[in-house]
Amino acid sequence: MSAEAQSLTLLNTVAFVLCFTFCAYVLSILVFHLRLPRSRGGSPWGFEWHVIIPCRNEAAVIRTTVQHLLRDFPQMTIWCVDDASDDDTLAELASFADEPRVRVVVRRLPDARQGKGAALNAAWRLLDESLHAEVDRARVIVGVVDADSQLDPQCLVALSGQRYFGAPEVGAVQLEVRMLQCAPARHASPIALSRWGRLLVRLQDMEFRAPIAAMQSLRRRTGSVAMGGNGQFTRLGLLDEIAKEDGTPWHGALLEDFELGLHILLVGGRTEYCPDSWVAQEALTKVRPLVRQRTRWAQGSMQCGRYFSRVLGSARISNAAALEIAHFLTAPWIQLLGIPVYLGCLAVLVSYFQRTTGGLGGWWSSGGGWSLPPLVVVFGIAPFALWGIVYRVRCEPHLTIPRAIALGMCHWLYSYAQTLAVWLAFARIVTARSDWQKTARAGDQARAEALPVAVPVQAVSVQAVSVQPGHAHLQEG
Repeated sequence: MSAEAQSLTLLNTVAFVLCFTFCAYVLSILVFHLRLPRSRGGSPWGFEWHVIIPCRNEAAVIRTTVQHLLRDFPQMTIWCVDDASDDDTLAELASFADEPRVRVVVRRLPDARQGKGAALNAAWRLLDESLHAEVDRARVIVGVVDADSQLDPQCLVALSGQRYFGAPEVGAVQLEVRMLQCAPARHASPIALSRWGRLLVRLQDMEFRAPIAAMQSLRRRTGSVAMGGNGQFTRLGLLDEIAKEDGTPWHGALLEDFELGLHILLVGGRTEYCPDSWVAQEALTKVRPLVRQRTRWAQGSMQCGRYFSRVLGSARISNAAALEIAHFLTAPWIQLLGIPVYLGCLAVLVSYFQRTTGGLGGWWSSGGGWSLPPLVVVFGIAPFALWGIVYRVRCEPHLTIPRAIALGMCHWLYSYAQTLAVWLAFARIVTARSDWQKTARAGDQARAEALPVAVPVQAVSVQAVSVQPGHAHLQEG
């Protein structure tokens, strides 16, 4: 066998293994997802609920979000962390100064803007100081939601059920995430989107409610449910345990939510996924911000690779959970490997065509080309496109079958954004870049233009005061 033939055989073997492994994984998460049962809720009044909202330049949406939380969840205390915003976020939060269930944590430079994890830790410290010493910290639930979020009004009922916090062994729960075309905001009319923008919104919603939800369904079986950056809820006692071992609950990875989930498992906590309720957030409507966001996620998962040995060596994490986490941590690196492997196969194949009598046409007419389209469909397109049908069956039954199939095909093309993001993340790691800027939303500019002139931040009283139960304060962090 010639060296060229050996190279082609090796590359084809590696490519086949990668494709087969991916298809097997897709099939496994699909089976668990379609069999996922629903559960009954419970009474939220048996718990003490706190929600932290990190805020950096969220003037357009934060008041509406807080108002909705106050209206829908009378048993909830809301902690808003202003992370040195340079818009009118703090002025908007000042309107809740007389609301006893709203606490504002003010962070100023140079301590501010150190990442989302640092902002969450600041709120956690003040929340901890505000509680009575005799409180049952296992029944204090701390949630994290984004400033543009909408929580299902029945989410606390769902979270209180026996499958979730109603079970003492469950330490943290992640809600299903949904995507909105535009988050509600003050003084702003609905944002008109192009057909392309609406398609991106739909594809992101399908991504979270179909393949990502399916991954979480598998993780429920393996005991490795991952936390998300929006809609995560954790027992305060478990956050305390993480802080005892690692200093603070949240840490410095760009994927601080997944990192928290790892720490929960490492201290012996159990995580759960709740498809019985949801949190909705604003989707991105342009490709460039989407790729930038996914680059941050990919880099964050690469950063979490430092926990690989701890996860594999932990007696508190089951073998099944450790294997699933190992798969997630290695996935970006496998994607990096896959691209040169597939390109190598293509290069060797082209060279082979050039040396074959009749070239590509001769190879195709001799019957070799008939095997190529089925392989592309089975291993390349189908694992992505099938999620359009799953999305229709599980989430959006009003979609027609042709439209669901079309969405699935678009999802196949949409997936290449993640491939690009992995390479951009790798480049950032090679160049030792870990800084990050907040992703701009579709309606930020339009909302900013629609907002009236607000009270200057300097005019708002934000003096540091002690936090007392039953009183709202603007607290300097």
